[in-house]
Amino acid sequence: MISKRDLHDAQWRKSSHSGASGGSCVEVSDDFPGVVPVRDSKVADGPVVSVEGTAWSSFVGAVKGGEFPGR
Repeated sequence: MISKRDLHDAQWRKSSHSGASGGSCVEVSDDFPGVVPVRDSKVADGPVVSVEGTAWSSFVGAVKGGEFPGR
C-alpha cells in the first residue's frame, strides 16, 4: 500500500495531450514499481486510484489503439 506521504512526495506527470489550458486531466506517477497511482490534476490532494502496472499499460495501449471512441 502506498502511504499518503509517499504520494505527496511523488513526482507526477500529465499527458502531453493535456494542452496548455490544463483542462480535464489526470496525472500519474512512475515512482512506484509495479503500481501506477492516478489522480485528478485539478485536485492534487484528492483521492488516488492505484492501478497494477501491466493493467495500466494495457489501458494506455487500448486508448492509443483507438479502442475507446472519442467524443
